[in-house]
Amino acid sequence: MKRLLLASLMALATLPALAQDNFPNRPLRWVVGFGAGGVGDMTARLVGQKLSEGLGQPVVIENRPSAGGILATETVARAAPDGHTLLLVTATAATAPHLFRTLPYHPIDEFEFVSQIASFPQIIVTSANSPYRSLQDLMTAARAQPGRVNLGSVSVGTALHLSLALFQSMGQLPVEIVTYRTTGELLNATATGDIAGAMEVAATTLGQISGGRLRALAVTSPRRTSVLPDVPTIAESGLPDYNVVTWNAMAAPRGTPRPIIDRLNAEVHRVLALQEVRDRLLPLAVELTPTTPEAMRQMLVEETALWGRVIRAANIERQ
Repeated sequence: MKRLLLASLMALATLPALAQDNFPNRPLRWVVGFGAGGVGDMTARLVGQKLSEGLGQPVVIENRPSAGGILATETVARAAPDGHTLLLVTATAATAPHLFRTLPYHPIDEFEFVSQIASFPQIIVTSANSPYRSLQDLMTAARAQPGRVNLGSVSVGTALHLSLALFQSMGQLPVEIVTYRTTGELLNATATGDIAGAMEVAATTLGQISGGRLRALAVTSPRRTSVLPDVPTIAESGLPDYNVVTWNAMAAPRGTPRPIIDRLNAEVHRVLALQEVRDRLLPLAVELTPTTPEAMRQMLVEETALWGRVIRAANIERQ
Protein backbone atom coordinates (compact mmCIF):
# COMPACT_ATOMS: atom_id res chain seq x y z
CA MET A 1 0.00 0.00 0.00
CA LYS A 2 2.81 2.42 0.95
CA ARG A 3 4.62 1.64 -2.28
CA LEU A 4 1.43 2.29 -4.26
CA LEU A 5 0.86 5.61 -2.45
CA LEU A 6 4.47 6.67 -3.01
CA ALA A 7 4.24 5.79 -6.68
CA SER A 8 1.03 7.80 -7.03
CA LEU A 9 2.56 10.83 -5.35
CA MET A 10 5.64 10.63 -7.56
CA ALA A 11 3.43 10.41 -10.64
CA LEU A 12 1.47 13.48 -9.55
CA ALA A 13 4.68 15.38 -8.91
CA THR A 14 5.79 14.84 -12.49
CA LEU A 15 2.58 16.22 -14.03
CA PRO A 16 3.63 19.92 -14.11
CA ALA A 17 6.96 18.99 -15.66
CA LEU A 18 5.22 16.80 -18.23
CA ALA A 19 2.79 19.62 -19.04
CA GLN A 20 5.72 21.96 -19.63
CA ASP A 21 7.60 19.41 -21.71
CA ASN A 22 4.52 18.77 -23.85
CA PHE A 23 3.67 22.44 -24.36
CA PRO A 24 1.78 23.19 -26.46
CA ASN A 25 -0.38 20.08 -26.77
CA ARG A 26 -3.47 21.74 -28.27
CA PRO A 27 -4.40 24.98 -30.08
CA LEU A 28 -3.57 28.23 -28.33
CA ARG A 29 -6.18 30.94 -27.79
CA TRP A 30 -4.95 34.53 -28.05
CA VAL A 31 -7.66 36.83 -26.70
CA VAL A 32 -7.94 40.37 -28.11
CA GLY A 33 -10.08 42.93 -26.29
CA PHE A 34 -11.16 44.74 -29.46
CA GLY A 35 -13.03 44.02 -32.65
CA ALA A 36 -11.43 42.92 -35.90
CA GLY A 37 -9.69 45.53 -37.99
CA GLY A 38 -7.68 47.40 -35.36
CA VAL A 39 -3.89 47.39 -35.21
CA GLY A 40 -3.91 45.03 -32.23
CA ASP A 41 -6.04 42.54 -34.13
CA MET A 42 -3.91 42.94 -37.28
CA THR A 43 -0.68 42.42 -35.34
CA ALA A 44 -2.02 39.44 -33.39
CA ARG A 45 -3.23 37.68 -36.55
CA LEU A 46 0.08 38.15 -38.37
CA VAL A 47 2.24 37.24 -35.38
CA GLY A 48 -0.11 34.42 -34.36
CA GLN A 49 0.14 32.79 -37.77
CA LYS A 50 3.93 32.72 -37.54
CA LEU A 51 3.86 31.58 -33.92
CA SER A 52 1.77 28.58 -34.90
CA GLU A 53 4.45 27.50 -37.35
CA GLY A 54 7.08 27.46 -34.61
CA LEU A 55 4.89 26.01 -31.87
CA GLY A 56 3.34 23.30 -34.03
CA GLN A 57 -0.20 24.20 -32.95
CA PRO A 58 -2.75 26.69 -34.32
CA VAL A 59 -2.93 30.08 -32.61
CA VAL A 60 -6.58 31.12 -32.70
CA ILE A 61 -7.37 34.83 -32.35
CA GLU A 62 -10.47 35.42 -30.24
CA ASN A 63 -11.96 38.91 -30.35
CA ARG A 64 -13.84 39.88 -27.18
CA PRO A 65 -14.52 43.64 -27.46
CA SER A 66 -15.70 45.54 -24.40
CA ALA A 67 -15.09 48.85 -22.65
CA GLY A 68 -11.43 49.08 -21.75
CA GLY A 69 -10.80 45.50 -22.87
CA ILE A 70 -12.07 44.34 -19.49
CA LEU A 71 -13.90 41.24 -20.76
CA ALA A 72 -10.87 39.90 -22.61
CA THR A 73 -8.52 40.63 -19.74
CA GLU A 74 -10.75 38.97 -17.16
CA THR A 75 -11.19 35.95 -19.45
CA VAL A 76 -7.43 35.35 -19.54
CA ALA A 77 -6.91 36.16 -15.85
CA ARG A 78 -9.36 33.37 -14.96
CA ALA A 79 -7.98 30.83 -17.48
CA ALA A 80 -5.84 27.83 -16.60
CA PRO A 81 -2.17 28.89 -16.26
CA ASP A 82 -0.88 26.40 -18.81
CA GLY A 83 0.18 28.73 -21.62
CA HIS A 84 -2.71 27.83 -23.93
CA THR A 85 -4.69 31.01 -23.22
CA LEU A 86 -2.92 34.30 -23.89
CA LEU A 87 -3.84 37.99 -23.77
CA LEU A 88 -2.97 40.75 -26.18
CA VAL A 89 -2.09 43.42 -23.63
CA THR A 90 -2.45 47.02 -24.77
CA ALA A 91 -1.70 50.41 -23.27
CA THR A 92 -5.21 50.24 -21.80
CA ALA A 93 -3.74 48.01 -19.09
CA ALA A 94 -1.84 51.07 -17.83
CA THR A 95 -4.82 53.41 -17.99
CA ALA A 96 -7.68 51.21 -16.78
CA PRO A 97 -6.74 51.32 -13.06
CA HIS A 98 -7.13 55.11 -13.17
CA LEU A 99 -10.22 55.23 -15.39
CA PHE A 100 -12.49 52.65 -13.75
CA ARG A 101 -13.65 52.62 -10.15
CA THR A 102 -13.30 48.84 -9.94
CA LEU A 103 -11.72 46.11 -12.06
CA PRO A 104 -12.40 42.37 -11.72
CA TYR A 105 -8.64 41.66 -11.83
CA HIS A 106 -5.29 43.30 -11.09
CA PRO A 107 -3.78 44.32 -14.46
CA ILE A 108 -0.21 43.56 -13.35
CA ASP A 109 -0.27 41.07 -10.48
CA GLU A 110 -2.60 38.55 -12.13
CA PHE A 111 -0.45 38.00 -15.22
CA GLU A 112 2.87 36.62 -16.35
CA PHE A 113 4.22 38.86 -19.08
CA VAL A 114 5.84 37.27 -22.11
CA SER A 115 7.13 40.19 -24.19
CA GLN A 116 6.25 43.54 -25.64
CA ILE A 117 5.43 43.17 -29.33
CA ALA A 118 5.10 46.58 -30.96
CA SER A 119 4.73 50.31 -30.46
CA PHE A 120 3.06 52.80 -32.77
CA PRO A 121 1.76 56.38 -32.96
CA GLN A 122 -1.85 57.42 -33.05
CA ILE A 123 -3.27 59.88 -35.53
CA ILE A 124 -6.11 62.38 -35.69
CA VAL A 125 -8.05 62.11 -38.95
CA THR A 126 -11.02 63.84 -40.49
CA SER A 127 -13.13 63.22 -43.58
CA ALA A 128 -11.38 63.99 -46.86
CA ASN A 129 -14.39 66.20 -47.62
CA SER A 130 -14.28 68.14 -44.34
CA PRO A 131 -13.36 71.84 -44.21
CA TYR A 132 -10.51 71.11 -41.77
CA ARG A 133 -7.15 71.27 -43.52
CA SER A 134 -5.10 71.23 -40.33
CA LEU A 135 -5.44 70.39 -36.66
CA GLN A 136 -5.52 74.10 -35.93
CA ASP A 137 -8.58 74.40 -38.18
CA LEU A 138 -10.35 71.69 -36.20
CA MET A 139 -9.47 73.21 -32.83
CA THR A 140 -10.54 76.69 -33.97
CA ALA A 141 -13.92 75.35 -35.14
CA ALA A 142 -14.42 73.44 -31.89
CA ARG A 143 -13.81 76.54 -29.80
CA ALA A 144 -16.05 78.68 -32.00
CA GLN A 145 -18.93 76.19 -31.84
CA PRO A 146 -19.02 74.73 -28.29
CA GLY A 147 -20.72 71.34 -28.17
CA ARG A 148 -21.26 71.12 -31.94
CA VAL A 149 -17.95 69.56 -33.01
CA ASN A 150 -17.79 65.88 -32.03
CA LEU A 151 -14.68 63.70 -31.97
CA GLY A 152 -14.57 59.90 -31.87
CA SER A 153 -12.56 56.96 -30.59
CA VAL A 154 -12.98 53.26 -30.02
CA SER A 155 -14.49 52.21 -26.66
CA VAL A 156 -14.45 54.09 -23.38
CA GLY A 157 -11.26 53.48 -21.42
CA THR A 158 -9.01 52.46 -24.29
CA ALA A 159 -5.66 54.15 -24.87
CA LEU A 160 -7.21 55.79 -27.93
CA HIS A 161 -10.11 57.18 -25.91
CA LEU A 162 -7.79 58.44 -23.20
CA SER A 163 -5.40 60.00 -25.72
CA LEU A 164 -8.34 61.84 -27.26
CA ALA A 165 -9.57 62.95 -23.83
CA LEU A 166 -6.06 64.22 -23.08
CA PHE A 167 -6.07 66.16 -26.36
CA GLN A 168 -9.48 67.60 -25.49
CA SER A 169 -8.27 68.60 -22.02
CA MET A 170 -4.91 70.08 -23.06
CA GLY A 171 -6.52 71.96 -25.93
CA GLN A 172 -9.41 73.15 -23.72
CA LEU A 173 -11.80 72.05 -26.44
CA PRO A 174 -15.58 72.14 -25.73
CA VAL A 175 -16.26 68.95 -27.71
CA GLU A 176 -18.15 65.74 -27.07
CA ILE A 177 -16.28 62.45 -27.45
CA VAL A 178 -18.33 59.74 -29.16
CA THR A 179 -17.15 56.14 -28.74
CA TYR A 180 -17.63 53.21 -31.14
CA ARG A 181 -17.30 49.48 -30.61
CA THR A 182 -14.96 48.84 -33.53
CA THR A 183 -12.38 50.66 -35.64
CA GLY A 184 -14.46 50.08 -38.77
CA GLU A 185 -17.48 51.82 -37.27
CA LEU A 186 -15.33 54.72 -36.07
CA LEU A 187 -13.61 55.35 -39.39
CA ASN A 188 -16.85 55.04 -41.33
CA ALA A 189 -18.48 57.65 -39.10
CA THR A 190 -15.48 59.92 -39.67
CA ALA A 191 -15.40 59.47 -43.44
CA THR A 192 -19.11 60.18 -43.79
CA GLY A 193 -18.92 63.28 -41.62
CA ASP A 194 -21.01 61.95 -38.72
CA ILE A 195 -18.18 63.14 -36.48
CA ALA A 196 -15.64 65.88 -37.19
CA GLY A 197 -12.57 63.85 -36.43
CA ALA A 198 -11.25 60.69 -34.80
CA MET A 199 -8.25 59.39 -32.89
CA GLU A 200 -6.98 56.09 -34.26
CA VAL A 201 -3.65 54.32 -34.70
CA ALA A 202 -1.82 55.14 -37.91
CA ALA A 203 -1.81 51.53 -39.10
CA THR A 204 -5.57 51.29 -39.49
CA THR A 205 -6.01 54.67 -41.17
CA LEU A 206 -3.23 54.67 -43.77
CA GLY A 207 -5.24 52.82 -46.42
CA GLN A 208 -8.16 55.24 -46.17
CA ILE A 209 -5.81 58.24 -46.14
CA SER A 210 -4.00 57.11 -49.28
CA GLY A 211 -7.34 56.11 -50.82
CA GLY A 212 -8.71 59.63 -50.42
CA ARG A 213 -11.41 58.82 -47.86
CA LEU A 214 -9.72 60.35 -44.82
CA ARG A 215 -7.37 63.28 -44.26
CA ALA A 216 -4.57 63.09 -41.70
CA LEU A 217 -4.30 66.12 -39.43
CA ALA A 218 -1.62 65.22 -36.86
CA VAL A 219 0.23 62.33 -35.23
CA THR A 220 0.57 61.88 -31.47
CA SER A 221 4.23 60.85 -31.33
CA PRO A 222 7.04 63.29 -30.49
CA ARG A 223 8.40 62.97 -34.04
CA ARG A 224 6.72 62.66 -37.42
CA THR A 225 6.33 59.13 -38.72
CA SER A 226 8.26 58.06 -41.81
CA VAL A 227 5.12 56.76 -43.50
CA LEU A 228 3.42 60.19 -43.25
CA PRO A 229 6.35 62.61 -43.34
CA ASP A 230 4.21 65.61 -44.30
CA VAL A 231 1.79 65.20 -41.38
CA PRO A 232 2.82 67.29 -38.35
CA THR A 233 2.77 66.15 -34.75
CA ILE A 234 0.20 67.43 -32.29
CA ALA A 235 3.10 69.14 -30.54
CA GLU A 236 3.89 71.02 -33.75
CA SER A 237 0.21 71.92 -34.13
CA GLY A 238 -0.20 74.00 -31.00
CA LEU A 239 0.11 71.63 -28.02
CA PRO A 240 3.89 71.38 -27.46
CA ASP A 241 3.66 69.10 -24.41
CA TYR A 242 1.50 66.47 -26.10
CA ASN A 243 3.30 63.14 -26.62
CA VAL A 244 1.61 59.72 -26.81
CA VAL A 245 2.93 56.46 -28.25
CA THR A 246 0.91 53.30 -27.71
CA TRP A 247 1.97 49.65 -27.67
CA ASN A 248 0.87 46.03 -27.36
CA ALA A 249 2.29 42.92 -25.73
CA MET A 250 1.62 39.29 -24.81
CA ALA A 251 0.72 37.95 -21.37
CA ALA A 252 -0.45 34.70 -19.79
CA PRO A 253 -2.37 33.99 -16.55
CA ARG A 254 -0.49 34.28 -13.27
CA GLY A 255 1.16 30.99 -12.34
CA THR A 256 2.03 29.95 -15.89
CA PRO A 257 5.32 28.03 -15.48
CA ARG A 258 8.47 29.96 -16.37
CA PRO A 259 9.65 27.38 -18.94
CA ILE A 260 6.42 28.01 -20.90
CA ILE A 261 6.87 31.79 -20.63
CA ASP A 262 10.45 31.41 -21.88
CA ARG A 263 9.31 29.25 -24.80
CA LEU A 264 6.70 31.81 -25.79
CA ASN A 265 9.18 34.66 -25.39
CA ALA A 266 11.69 32.93 -27.66
CA GLU A 267 9.01 32.34 -30.28
CA VAL A 268 7.86 35.98 -30.17
CA HIS A 269 11.45 37.14 -30.66
CA ARG A 270 11.87 34.70 -33.56
CA VAL A 271 8.69 35.88 -35.28
CA LEU A 272 9.42 39.59 -34.86
CA ALA A 273 12.83 39.09 -36.45
CA LEU A 274 11.30 37.60 -39.61
CA GLN A 275 11.73 39.87 -42.62
CA GLU A 276 8.24 38.99 -43.81
CA VAL A 277 6.72 40.25 -40.56
CA ARG A 278 8.82 43.41 -40.57
CA ASP A 279 7.91 44.10 -44.20
CA ARG A 280 4.22 43.85 -43.33
CA LEU A 281 4.25 45.98 -40.18
CA LEU A 282 6.89 48.68 -40.62
CA PRO A 283 5.04 50.33 -43.57
CA LEU A 284 2.07 50.65 -41.19
CA ALA A 285 4.14 52.74 -38.74
CA VAL A 286 4.33 49.74 -36.39
CA GLU A 287 7.75 49.40 -34.74
CA LEU A 288 8.63 45.91 -33.51
CA THR A 289 9.81 45.98 -29.89
CA PRO A 290 10.43 42.51 -28.37
CA THR A 291 11.56 42.50 -24.72
CA THR A 292 12.28 40.17 -21.84
CA PRO A 293 9.37 39.27 -19.54
CA GLU A 294 10.96 41.37 -16.79
CA ALA A 295 11.36 44.43 -19.04
CA MET A 296 7.75 44.14 -20.15
CA ARG A 297 6.49 44.05 -16.57
CA GLN A 298 8.65 47.01 -15.58
CA MET A 299 7.47 49.01 -18.58
CA LEU A 300 3.84 48.43 -17.59
CA VAL A 301 4.56 49.48 -14.00
CA GLU A 302 6.13 52.72 -15.25
CA GLU A 303 3.37 53.37 -17.80
CA THR A 304 0.70 52.85 -15.13
CA ALA A 305 2.33 55.43 -12.88
CA LEU A 306 2.78 57.85 -15.78
CA TRP A 307 -0.84 57.66 -16.97
CA GLY A 308 -2.04 58.02 -13.41
CA ARG A 309 -0.29 61.37 -13.21
CA VAL A 310 -1.62 62.42 -16.62
CA ILE A 311 -5.20 61.46 -15.81
CA ARG A 312 -5.16 63.25 -12.47
CA ALA A 313 -3.65 66.38 -14.04
CA ALA A 314 -6.31 66.32 -16.76
CA ASN A 315 -9.11 65.84 -14.18
CA ILE A 316 -10.50 62.88 -16.11
CA GLU A 317 -13.12 61.25 -13.89
CA ARG A 318 -13.32 57.51 -13.25
CA GLN A 319 -16.09 55.64 -15.04
